[in-house]
Amino acid sequence: MSVMVSTIGQGLLWAVLGVGLFLTFRILDFADMTVEGTFPLGAATCVVAISNGFSPIAATLLAFVVGSLAGLITGLLYTKGHIPILLAGILVMTACYSVNLRIMGRANVSLLGKSTLFKNKFLESLPQYFDSVVLGTIVMVVVTGIVIYFLQTQLGQGFIATGDNQTMARSLGINTDNMKIMGLMVSNGLIAFGGALVAQNNGYADVNMGIGIIVIALASIIIGEVAFGDLTLNQRLVAVTLGSILYRFVLLIVLSLGFNANDLNLLSAIVLALCMMLPVFKQAFNFKHILKRGLDTND
Repeated sequence: MSVMVSTIGQGLLWAVLGVGLFLTFRILDFADMTVEGTFPLGAATCVVAISNGFSPIAATLLAFVVGSLAGLITGLLYTKGHIPILLAGILVMTACYSVNLRIMGRANVSLLGKSTLFKNKFLESLPQYFDSVVLGTIVMVVVTGIVIYFLQTQLGQGFIATGDNQTMARSLGINTDNMKIMGLMVSNGLIAFGGALVAQNNGYADVNMGIGIIVIALASIIIGEVAFGDLTLNQRLVAVTLGSILYRFVLLIVLSLGFNANDLNLLSAIVLALCMMLPVFKQAFNFKHILKRGLDTND
């Protein structure tokens, strides 16, 4: 029971990454590699801020701001510098590694004995692992609600139009470059925010904790879409959270089969690849089924 509760809690906390990447991957239609740098950037900023006397809430919000600045740099390199988005993201991701070391002063910083969002009377009174479930649920309801509301505003509709058809968006007077920059800022801000939450839950920040983050975020998106089929945009945002939880259960099952925890990133990549290929498998199966029916009819 405790393992299941812990898995759900982890899925909820990591779901912020999926929502953040959804804005660029699904709406703007590109995968932003910056996230592998902004996740540990948010964690490092939050942990150091708490260690220097900031309240956990202020430190977490500061992580969002710092992550947004990293997204701003990627956006400027992409739109104004005309650097391909993949390369722009890699450049900022690489730079973030040195920035994270500068912020922390060493490879990792502990929160031992420090106050965090998980250390309050209410959460500490809950059974083991329920703190992450409760806090994760609150965070995801708020974050998802804000994103849904934003996408329904005039600015949000301009953002969606930019991802759908840039030429049409420009003809309607929408500054598509500004929309892309805004999307990258909000996306990376949420990724850094997620890094701050995970760091507080783990009790430390590490300079290497961003490795493979984009795969985890993509898995939340893809599994949610595959599991729940055709959905509206708002429903897909909710499905990201459920996809994150399902992904955690998939990893739990895989590890319970005896696989080495050191292979977690490899297993994550395999799970994601299989999920992304499911439509191909389904199409091939349907084709074979139709072909078989045709042959049976001729007989």
